[in-house]
Amino acid sequence: MSQFSFETAPRILCEQGGADRLGELAIGLGISHVFLVTDAGLIQARMIAGALASLADAKVRVTVFSEVQADPPEQVVEAAVRAALAAGVDGVVGFGGGSSLDSAKLVALLVRTPQALPAIYGIGLARGPRLPLIQVPTTAGTGSEVTPISILTTPSHEKKGVVSPLLYPDLALLDSRLTLGLPPAVTAMTGVDAMVHAVEAFSTRLKKNPLSDALAIKALQLLYANLSAAVSDGQDPVVRENMLIGSLFAGMAFANAPVAAVHALAYPLGGHYGLPHGLSNSLVFVAVLKFNLPVAQALYAELGRSILPPLAGAPDDEAAAAFVAAISALVATMPYAQSLRAAGVKQEDLPMLAQDAMKIGRLLVNNPRDVTLEDALALYQAAF
Repeated sequence: MSQFSFETAPRILCEQGGADRLGELAIGLGISHVFLVTDAGLIQARMIAGALASLADAKVRVTVFSEVQADPPEQVVEAAVRAALAAGVDGVVGFGGGSSLDSAKLVALLVRTPQALPAIYGIGLARGPRLPLIQVPTTAGTGSEVTPISILTTPSHEKKGVVSPLLYPDLALLDSRLTLGLPPAVTAMTGVDAMVHAVEAFSTRLKKNPLSDALAIKALQLLYANLSAAVSDGQDPVVRENMLIGSLFAGMAFANAPVAAVHALAYPLGGHYGLPHGLSNSLVFVAVLKFNLPVAQALYAELGRSILPPLAGAPDDEAAAAFVAAISALVATMPYAQSLRAAGVKQEDLPMLAQDAMKIGRLLVNNPRDVTLEDALALYQAAF
């Protein structure tokens, strides 16, 4: 018998145009003054205009913080907390990509229960309570709207995470209309990021469970079937909603069955080179799949059969190899750099990156195959 626990956000709303009801949703959580965490690009693109109008119609005051950066540095979150405290807000909305959503989680926590960020990096170290929190993703990739994780960049360029059930939002609001027209490269990076979440959750060594498995498989099916179409036609509402739901399912899966070596190798690339998280994951994804294949063959075979119906009766070795080949082929068609070299990574930095990756033990322990320092360097070299 399986023994496991599973947690997720208490409420998920998937509705085209749902962001235009943000005011009534905020009132429903007892919020009268929202601190809206987003980035300057979304402000310039007027993507939050409908949400702001809804909040105004509902007589909910709004303070906008639009200084979020990719892979948010500690100081940005600390600045947001100071701004929220000064404004006297009583609720937080994260509106944007994973960086905005991760930042919003910590703002909601630290405004209500002040604590130093370095003291809460790790699992279960944060104290609550927090302010009411609504998360509104504008990309289909991170799944951050349903994860209890916030990843920040430290002053020493390390990626560190706060992991706590306190970071689950009160409401995750999926409005696929917000993802229409995302640039092809952003669509591709975030979509592959979500696929990594699904694959790593399904093949994780620890905390794998029937619920996370079901979500990971459904996520991968949606993402694999829709990613190319989303990249080529960003205005298809059905495809965009499928991608957003796939990302959500993958986020729910890896929130409970944690990710592994792909992410451990990706984080130093973001910390030292500022590469987008989805791109960093994609650059090492195939190398890690090939590395894990001898140990994860049965798991990869199951994933292969789930996305490639002709493999239904194939033996594990054939189905697993076909899965890795199919993922490799899909990633190779994405409109961005396909190697560390092409992304601007210096070969002489690979040993340093490998050493940094080995520091992320909380993720490496989840990998189906043990990763040594020599393995990490070899994986970077394979991706170079």
